[in-house]
Amino acid sequence: MQRIVKPKTQRGRRALEKKEPKIFENSKNALMFKGGNTSQTVTQILKDWHTLKKPNATLFSKKNATKPFEDQTSVEFFASKADSSLFMFGSHSKKRPHNIVIGRLFDGQVLDMVEFGVTNFTSLQDFKTLKAATGIKPCLVISGDFFEDSDDNRRIKNLLIDFFRGPTVEKVSLSGLEHVISITATNGKIYLRSYRILMKKSGSKVPRVELEAMGPAADLVLRRTRLASDDLFKRALKKSATAKPKKKKNISRDDLGNKLGRIHMKTQAFDKLQVRKVKGLKKRKAEQEVNGTENEMKKQKTEETAAT
Repeated sequence: MQRIVKPKTQRGRRALEKKEPKIFENSKNALMFKGGNTSQTVTQILKDWHTLKKPNATLFSKKNATKPFEDQTSVEFFASKADSSLFMFGSHSKKRPHNIVIGRLFDGQVLDMVEFGVTNFTSLQDFKTLKAATGIKPCLVISGDFFEDSDDNRRIKNLLIDFFRGPTVEKVSLSGLEHVISITATNGKIYLRSYRILMKKSGSKVPRVELEAMGPAADLVLRRTRLASDDLFKRALKKSATAKPKKKKNISRDDLGNKLGRIHMKTQAFDKLQVRKVKGLKKRKAEQEVNGTENEMKKQKTEETAAT
């Protein structure tokens, strides 16, 4: 049986309350840590992505003798200590050189893990350009038929989106878009690139948009996967009834989030509709005189026909 320890201080109570499950989740925190044997490439990858994902990221600098695919208890322990639901693990060996594992947790247990081999890595420091501001939500661009070939590949795509998407926000300012992460899968590799958005003058109100490589950049080769079962994945996606928006009658939203409403009205008589009176629409004196003479002539005709 697991021993339940009650907090003895107010600070400890608040820390435990932050870790409790919530109806509306906080922004996901990512944990970066490395195994017993690492290379300079793997260490730099962890540092670069920790820099880009700040403040929603935690970096462990010490080495940890753990192997996620053989024993997940250490990963779950470190994630609970750092209050993280995402993790990136780095290691290096003769059998699997320059190895990284990207994964996520659900209910304190490892849900999905994907292992990649890193080739052609270029660090954030090697690009002598300005970097995006800290805490900026990136714009994700994912392309490639590889991600639609099978259900497992779709799950890998979902995992990469979950890891690189950044914090959850309600509104996005176009002027605040500074960072683009491009993930392209082709020829058996996944190309990970990072760009900075430049808005330059174009002679009109709409600026000219250019992309400038700012790093890090790496080519990933898929090695191993450990994906959750369909039942467990559905349970992880389940939302509380209170978190779902309540449906309102005759009100809907389109794909862009615009609010659309349907109004039911009775048939209207437009000839009797009261509108604003404008001088330009009033009849002029000449028209009134012509209309008056026409009315008099009609009256005379009716009188003559009645006399006959």
